[in-house]
Amino acid sequence: MKYKRILLKLSGESLGGKSGKGIDPAAIKQYSEDIKKITDSGIQVAIVVGGGNIFRGVTGQDEGFDRVKGDQMGMLATVINSIGLSMFLKEKGIASEVFTSVPMEPIARYYAREKALSLMENGGIAIIAGGTGNPFFTTDSAAALRACEINADVFLKGTRVDGVYDSDPEKNPSAVKYTSITFSEVLHKNLRIMDATAFDICRENNMPVIVFDMNKKGNLYELLCKGKDIGTTVGNKQE
Repeated sequence: MKYKRILLKLSGESLGGKSGKGIDPAAIKQYSEDIKKITDSGIQVAIVVGGGNIFRGVTGQDEGFDRVKGDQMGMLATVINSIGLSMFLKEKGIASEVFTSVPMEPIARYYAREKALSLMENGGIAIIAGGTGNPFFTTDSAAALRACEINADVFLKGTRVDGVYDSDPEKNPSAVKYTSITFSEVLHKNLRIMDATAFDICRENNMPVIVFDMNKKGNLYELLCKGKDIGTTVGNKQE
């Protein structure tokens, strides 16, 4: 098995199903089933979920919301999503716990690296919510930070696209997909994988990123447990 410990980043929109809004029980159920398969194989899992299906701070600013308060609303949205995902995982028999970057007991447990690692090492899943706890940072940045903090072997960015392309494949049918690419090439080609802060955290800490389609059932298991070349790997060296 190539990876012993992973951090999985899911967008809030992914939990909203086809509409990308609210919480779609069918979408969370599928994710829970896929995640259970990899934990059953012995892989340690941490998850960071976005909140864009409920509220996005940057968008709120465009609508007249104060940026700081808007980002705080977005942080709360990630907690709602995380609690929902945790409930579905527990229904599958997986010990999961929601940790938050700011104190929020008794709703969730205040995040501490050692507590999250202990849970993961005992077969449970640590769902880390609330972003970094600070405004002006995205959940991608929070995920990159937590991936490095827990010494994950890889940062998995689950999206609705099956990898990194030289242009938007949803707009350009001739877009070319990369199977692997370096951080330097991403910068040179100005490819928008995630925000600059998240990107820099991963590059400086030599944290490989795999961008893949999480919506295709079984992809997570095929990638991690069968070693199939799914998605695009981004790292400091070409693989």
